[in-house]
Amino acid sequence: MTMPLRLALIYGSTREGRFCDTVAEWATARIAARPEMELDVIDPLELGLPAHYQAQPGEQVTALRQRIDRADGFVVVTPEYNHSFPAALKFVIDLAGAPWRAKPVGFVSYGGVSGGLRAVEHLRGVFAELHAVGIRDCVSFAMARGLVDGQGRFAPPEASDRAMTLMLNELAWWAEALRAARERRPYAEAIA
Repeated sequence: MTMPLRLALIYGSTREGRFCDTVAEWATARIAARPEMELDVIDPLELGLPAHYQAQPGEQVTALRQRIDRADGFVVVTPEYNHSFPAALKFVIDLAGAPWRAKPVGFVSYGGVSGGLRAVEHLRGVFAELHAVGIRDCVSFAMARGLVDGQGRFAPPEASDRAMTLMLNELAWWAEALRAARERRPYAEAIA
C-alpha cells in the first residue's frame, strides 16, 4: 500500500468578499473525492502572517514553511487581478522559499473573460524559479461569478469536472514521481 499523496490547496486571494472561497470549496470537494489524496487547506487569511518580510521568521512563517515542506504537491486557486495574480499569494510563495522545490503545482483560476489564465501564466514563471513543476493542464473559470445558480451554488459546466480530473491525474503522477526521486536523493544535492 502506497502512502497517500499530501496535497496543499492554497487560497490565492485575501480580498474582502472574495470569490476564492466559492472556487476553492469546489476544488476541495473534487480533491476530497480522491482516496489517494490527503488535503491541507492553506488560507492566507487564517495564517496570521506578518505584514512584511522579516529577517528572522516568526512562528507563523515557520508553521507555513513546515506545511509547504510536508506537502507532496499543490493546487493553487487564484483569481486574476490586473492581468496577474494577487500580491497576497506572491507573499505566501516567497515566504516559503525552498520547500517548494521538486514538487508539482496545479492551478485552478477564475476571473473575467480570461478566466484567470494570465495569472496562471505569471505563476508558472514564479514556480519555475523556485524549482517547482507547473502542471500543464489547469482548470479555468471565465466570468466565474456568472456560474452561480439560482440557489446561490457554484455550478460550473461539466467540462470543469473533466478538466479537474485531468489536472489531478497529472498532479498525482508528478507528485508520486518527484516524491520517490526526493527520497532517493534530496533535491538540494542536485542543485548544490
